[in-house]
Amino acid sequence: MSTTLALLHPGDMGAALGACLVAQGHRVVWVPTGRSPATRARAEASGLEAAASLPQALAAVHVVISVCPPHGALTLAEQVASHGFRGVYVDANAVAPDTARRIGATLGTGGNVHYVDGGIIGPPPQRPGTTRLYLAGAAASEVAELFGDGALDAIVLHGEPGTASALKMCYAAYTKGLTALLANIRALANHEGVAADLLAEWQRSQPEATSRSQAIESQARKAWRWHGEMDEIARTFQQAGLPGGFHEAAAEIYRRLEAFKDIPPPAALADIEAALLAGPHSGVAS
Repeated sequence: MSTTLALLHPGDMGAALGACLVAQGHRVVWVPTGRSPATRARAEASGLEAAASLPQALAAVHVVISVCPPHGALTLAEQVASHGFRGVYVDANAVAPDTARRIGATLGTGGNVHYVDGGIIGPPPQRPGTTRLYLAGAAASEVAELFGDGALDAIVLHGEPGTASALKMCYAAYTKGLTALLANIRALANHEGVAADLLAEWQRSQPEATSRSQAIESQARKAWRWHGEMDEIARTFQQAGLPGGFHEAAAEIYRRLEAFKDIPPPAALADIEAALLAGPHSGVAS
């Protein structure tokens, strides 16, 4: 059956999720107030309908899906809660399990709000088999059914809210953490004058390392969002009694690359290395 949902707020990933829902016959609304022309263009291209305000959007829907940078996830939930929303709230952001549980508490889950913890693994979905949305919570099956057999695979986990976020944290700790580590290694090798020698040794003993180290060229534009995700991952490790310093460093690596946000990929590896070596918040080298 067709359902009306609110999607807050359609960046690259959110707009793609919205398109998946529209393709399944659902009506998806969003709030363009204060959003950039690029966000508006993505929303329109995905078939999303603009609402005049957040209260208007919430009044029209039973399901809210939050897809935003992790540092804004709790604030967005607080905004939704302040308007007395009643229905299903899906937080699909890259946050620590404890942050996910705080979001649920903020929404006042129980009689009025059915909270679903979500974690997205994979790129913005364009075709089946590339991207999974893991879901945990009492209404997880209801949310999974909304995506049907479309481009996004919605998978229900048997666990309380926080479970899906834990899985996301573990997965991204490796993928995005490794990207940060290899970018830092390339910058260090350049600084010490052994870049060519390192690449030659990698070719002998770790042939996949060179291509993996170049992933930062296409990912640097996402660094402004990923540093918050690294902070959440570090917090996840620390709350489990494990060292979180590695991902605290990864967060700093991505903070130094924030200025690549509006630069079309791929970014030049030399510019990325220069920004890392220049220090905190150095921007893009000329």
